[in-house]
Amino acid sequence: MMAHDDTGRALSASSLVRETPDVETASDDYARRFTGAAGQFFLRVQTNALKCLIGDLQGASVLEVGGGHAQLVPTFLDYGCRLTILGSTDDTHARVRRLYPDAGITLDSGDLLSLPYPDRSFDAVVAVRLVAHVEAWERLLSELCRVARRAVIVDYASWRSLNVLTPLLFRLKKSIEKDTRVYTSFRPWQLANAFDQQGFAVTDSYGQFFLPMFIHRALSGASLLRRAEGAFRSAGLTSVLGSPVLLRADRRPEAGGARPNALLSSRLPE
Repeated sequence: MMAHDDTGRALSASSLVRETPDVETASDDYARRFTGAAGQFFLRVQTNALKCLIGDLQGASVLEVGGGHAQLVPTFLDYGCRLTILGSTDDTHARVRRLYPDAGITLDSGDLLSLPYPDRSFDAVVAVRLVAHVEAWERLLSELCRVARRAVIVDYASWRSLNVLTPLLFRLKKSIEKDTRVYTSFRPWQLANAFDQQGFAVTDSYGQFFLPMFIHRALSGASLLRRAEGAFRSAGLTSVLGSPVLLRADRRPEAGGARPNALLSSRLPE
């Protein structure tokens, strides 16, 4: 795991404080990063990844933590999920209110690291564009697991990808994207171990892009790059080396039974 500042230098973990990265991702400025050919391509791939992981959660109660960006709302509604979105502040719900005023979504506010719900309140808990931007990520994962009855879905930047070049490419990335945020890259076993400590086992994952996302943005979502991504996926490279990764972990049976970790061993090697 590593975090970087805007010079590409490693950052040390800080003490536990209230963290609010979703304030930025819920903003209209952030939403503009997903306009244009590249941005729309990113959202299509993310939607496909989510659909691959939530197939058996149709009609489930879902808590999306930090979901003010509203990127996942259409998929949850299509699957008939009873959706609650928790944001750090009430202001983070502005986009959801504007885009989905009559969708019956419950909008709550509270501390992302101390969720205001009893244990196992929701069938599934989802957090996208969050884990890589929270320093107290283990605390965040423990809270997501605590309030989930069945499953937790998160995304993360993978160390097993071209993200390994982040210290060298961060300046270039920032010059292209302008508003690049500090983020953490993870080795897959770090997330697997954290979930295991909470009684969950990783059951599926979906690598989204083989090429760094900023390259797609730099070339304005060129169709050649999209075709290249298709070729990388067909060759199996994206499933092994893709990033960000959308990951699902399921609560292990409490009364014996085999742990659902076949995919953990075959798809998340150290």
